[in-house]
This record gives sequence, structure tokens and C-alpha cells, in this order.
Amino acid sequence: MGMHRFNPWRWAYSLSLIAAAGWFAGCSAGEQASGVGSDPTQGCEGRCADSPENLSVADVEQIVAQAVGEARALGVSGHIAVSDRVGNVLGVFSMTGSPATIRIATPGRDITAGLEGVNVIPAVASAITKANTAAYVSSEGNAFSTRVASQIIQEHFNPGEFDQPGGPLFGVQISQLPCSDLSARHQGVAASPGPHRSPLGMSADPGGFPLYRNGTVIGGVGVEVDGAYGLDTSVFDTDRDVDELVALAATFGFAAPLDRRADRITVEGKTLRFSDVSDADLLSMPATVNVADALSLGSFVLVRGYTDDTVRVRSGTAFGQPASGIRPASDAEFAARDAFMLVDAANQPRFAPRAGTGAGALSAAEVRAVMLNALDVANSARAQIRRPLSTPARVSIFVTDRNGDVLGAVRSRDAPIFGIDVALQKARTVNFFSGSDAASALTALPDVGYLVNGFNERPPVALGDYVAATRALLERPTALADGQIAFGARTIGNLARPFLPDGIVGAPPGPLSKPMGEWSVFSTGLQVDLVYNALVAHVAFLLGAIPNDVPQNCTGISRFSEGLQVDSPIAALPNGVQIFSGGVPIYRGNQLVGAIGISGDGIEQDDMIAFLGLHRAGEALGGAIGNAPVALRADQLVIDGQNPRYVQCPQAPFIDSDEENVCAGK
Repeated sequence: MGMHRFNPWRWAYSLSLIAAAGWFAGCSAGEQASGVGSDPTQGCEGRCADSPENLSVADVEQIVAQAVGEARALGVSGHIAVSDRVGNVLGVFSMTGSPATIRIATPGRDITAGLEGVNVIPAVASAITKANTAAYVSSEGNAFSTRVASQIIQEHFNPGEFDQPGGPLFGVQISQLPCSDLSARHQGVAASPGPHRSPLGMSADPGGFPLYRNGTVIGGVGVEVDGAYGLDTSVFDTDRDVDELVALAATFGFAAPLDRRADRITVEGKTLRFSDVSDADLLSMPATVNVADALSLGSFVLVRGYTDDTVRVRSGTAFGQPASGIRPASDAEFAARDAFMLVDAANQPRFAPRAGTGAGALSAAEVRAVMLNALDVANSARAQIRRPLSTPARVSIFVTDRNGDVLGAVRSRDAPIFGIDVALQKARTVNFFSGSDAASALTALPDVGYLVNGFNERPPVALGDYVAATRALLERPTALADGQIAFGARTIGNLARPFLPDGIVGAPPGPLSKPMGEWSVFSTGLQVDLVYNALVAHVAFLLGAIPNDVPQNCTGISRFSEGLQVDSPIAALPNGVQIFSGGVPIYRGNQLVGAIGISGDGIEQDDMIAFLGLHRAGEALGGAIGNAPVALRADQLVIDGQNPRYVQCPQAPFIDSDEENVCAGK
């Protein structure tokens, strides 16, 4: 077991005082919000961004003023954040009298594990996270809000429907983390290439909507008014959520196309929920708001690590252009597949195919083959959560080596931004758990000390306990240390659910999960515990309690007072782990040499693109690499008389073919 102890007593009280002092407070309208200034019915098929669109300073001020107008009409005060599509924070406005902090809690539950009960988080962090989430999960083919995120990440899908499996994006909230090595950080006055990090990962708290112009996503808006940061635990009623009302008013003139909104999209035969409020619920008239008057009710504020201290409002980047950090591929083979690449500030590819290191490492040619074949599968696959129907899946693709280092990354046109960080998490997760050093690495991590009401009121959690639980379930005393099990991302996801089998109320938790009573989307188990200390350290940085921000590795932080102390971080997991489908390890014969991760337009599609793309690459390379040998795959295990899933592919997934069972026998 890890012997380090995380002790927040030395700073928690001062952190609470700083928060209470409000450091961030200042250093019926009809069918109107649907789209004056834009066509509310216009949609695209991924190509609207070829004509650059971005938010200007005047746009940001207009969006904020519309939100302030509704807040004033409701008699409330709040924080409004606006970001561009790749997560640059363009402005954070705090109305006079806004709450200084939020409290993380699941409605109707009394949970003190994980992030639940932490009540010293700056409220502006919530607004930023909501804005980024709405922008990140939306595209020209789908418009999702933070309410949609709430619906698809809980222990049942739909929430409140017992004995149903967990949400299709179960665990996605623990991504885009502030400690991620992939996500960019604020760099100065001007917006910079993304994707950027979020203070609290991804949000499921209603009050975040995407912003559109001419059919393409140009950003997101997030609102925090009530100080309660949670989620909607039931889809059987409708809520009049004040955060959501204020955020909806903000979207006037920048609203999502009607035929792209989540309530026009089904997943597993169930309709998604875009919003519980409508334009008719608004008390203000966004079309007539006086911007200068509205902005006199507060000020644009500094948020450490996210905004500039000299320019509080700035314009955003145009997505799909070099300044956004994502542009069309210039390499001929990738360009022929309509691929996009991640680039740096000098417009140079960040992750061009390259060779790995170590025994049996992937060559640059092998990495390239995996990327190209995965793209081909994606381009022929039918997207699950995109309109119009029967358009290709749009995904992010990452290939890593045994060290977790990125060997190559590529994207389909218009793939959602959240999938960039998530695809890398998936690749690293299956690579880590399929190897022989997972047990020792987890056991060496510092313990986790949960904060409750600003203080450590629970015994610390040892990460090695998850290793012991996994070994007990699998009845393999050397599991996670012998390299004899190839785990798919779907397998890890099931082991990390609060019910095993998934969704069956009363079943025991998976070994990587918390049990019900301690489990929530803010307390998932190993996934949250791995990064908990880093997230709390980032909160301390936001509040000014410590001078230095978290490093770009989410593991290994043990304690901090004047600075940060990092003990035995896991180099292979610098952006944490992910616990839903879409990744498989890569083998050379019986030797694990890396992994591929996919995220984008449907979890079964993600599984298929990873598994089938790797299979086809192996065939093209004469069998030099491929999927794990069948005997090693996790679906050969027997748990309580059942075989866990390794991957699950769609029945008839291709647009131009009626082929079925495409993954069978491979």
C-alpha cells in the first residue's frame, strides 16, 4: 500500500477564508432565443467551418449582456463564461452579489467520497467548465448541452430507469482535466491553439449551451447562479433551472440549429434532453438588451490560469483554421481521407506518425498504417449521434506506445472536441492495464485524502486497494502484474461500474468502482481517486492559496503548502484514465507494444473503429502487428459464470454495405 499521506489541514482553512472573501467577485419573451442573427434551422454536414467563423469581442459582450438581462429579470446574480470551440476562455463576467463558491453534490444523496462536499471551489470555475463542455460535446452534426451530459454519464441510462446499463459516456466527466499533458493552457492576451483544459473537467450541471453561427459551433456559454454544482438525476420531470434559464437567454442570436439539437437525436432508442426550459420561459427580452447597461451590473474578472490580467475580453479562434490548433491535414494520404491534424502555434503537426521506443516498439510506418486504416473504417461507418442520418462517424484517433507516449493522432472532419483528450485517455488506459506494471505503479501512488467542508474528515484512500479488489474478483493473484490479460476499454469500463453486472441494482460494485452509497459521477472510484489530489491542488491555485499550478501529470501529487510535492507519478497516465468503450491494446505476436484509442460519434462505433482499424492495419502489414491474441483477451475471463466484453461492435455499421458482425472471428 502507498505510505504517503495527503494532509490538507495546513491550507484548507486559509483556502476557505480566501473563497469566502470573494476573490473572484470583481479584481415572456416568446420564441426569440432561437435565432435572430442566425437561421435556427440551418445545419451542416461538417463543412460549414471551411468558411471561418469566430466570436468577436462584441459577440462576447452581447452574449454576456443577454445573460445578465435574464438574471436581472429573475432577481438573481451569477457568473457567465464564454469560450470558443477549442476552450479558450474569452471572458468571465461576475455580477455583483454572485456566489463566491460552489458545492459539489448529487441531489438526494449524502455522499462524502470523491469530490462530493468540496465547498471551496470558485464559482467561476463552474461557469468556465460548463461553457467548455457545451462547446466540446457539440459539432455541426449535433448540439449538446450540459443537461445532455448529465443524461449520458450516470449509473443508469436513462437516469432513474433502474436495472438499465450505465450511460453511454459513463466517466467522460473526468476528462479535459486541468492537469492533462495534452490540453493547452492559457498563454497570454490572444486566444491560442487548443484544445484547452477545463477547471473541473466536463460538467453535467445544467447551465451550459453551445453557440453557433451559420450552422457551425463557435463556442459555448456557461452560467453559475445557484452555487450548487450537481446534475439531474431523473428524466421523468422537467426543471425550471435558474442557471439554464440565464444561459438560454445568452444564446439569443447564437442558438443551435433546431434540427441538430439533442432532442432530435436518439441513443439506444431513447431521446436526449437538450433543455428543460424554452424561449417562452424567459422573463427578459434578449433582442432589446442594452449592452452597456447590462455590463454595468458587474465586471469581467481575472481567473488564474484561464484569463489575462490586462485583457479581460478577447475574440475567439475560427475552428478548423491553424490558430485553433486543428486544421486540415497537409499529408497527401491523410488529406485524401479528409483528415484533420492537431497543430501548434507555429502551425506544425503536434503528433505526426513516429516510432516508439523500447523492445518491439512500433515503427513510424506501422503507426501510420493503424491511423490510416482506422480513418478508413470511420469514414465508412454510420455515425450514431449525428444528423443528418447516415453521415460518417467523426472521431479522434490516437496511437500510443508502451510508455503512454503519443506516436500519432488524427481526426475526422468536425469530430467533437471532447474526443481528443478522451481518445488519448482510452489508449493509455488499455495500454496501462494490459501491461505488467499497473499493480506496482498504482500501489506506489500517494494516498487520497478527501476534503469535506474544506477539511479532511475521512480516512485516506490507498490506491493499492483497487489492485487487491481486482485480483480478488478475477481470482488471479498476479493480475495487473503479469501482463497476461489484454483489457479493452469496454472491459475496464465494466470493472469500473457501481454494479457488476452493469446496471443491475443490488449487484456488487466492480473492483475499480466505489459501492453505491459512496459512488456518484463525482466519486467514480479509481478514475477520480487517481486525479483527486491534482484537482484539489488546482482549486488551491485558483484561489491563490498556493503560487504554482498543478504539473502536466494528473497523478502522484501527495501534498502542498507553499508549493507542490509530487511522489511517484505514473508517467503512462498523465491525463488520467477513461472508463467507457473505444480502445484496444496493440500486440506484436504475444508482446504488448502500444494501444489505439477512439472517441467521437458512438461508443460501439468507437470500439469497432479501434478494433477493426487495427485488424486491417495488421493485415496490410502482413501480420506484423494486430489485436491481442484471442487467448489473452479479457473476454476469455470468467466472472461469476459470465465472460466480460472485450469490444462490442455495431450489428450493421457501414453506410455503403449491409455487412453484419464485422468484428466476428478477428
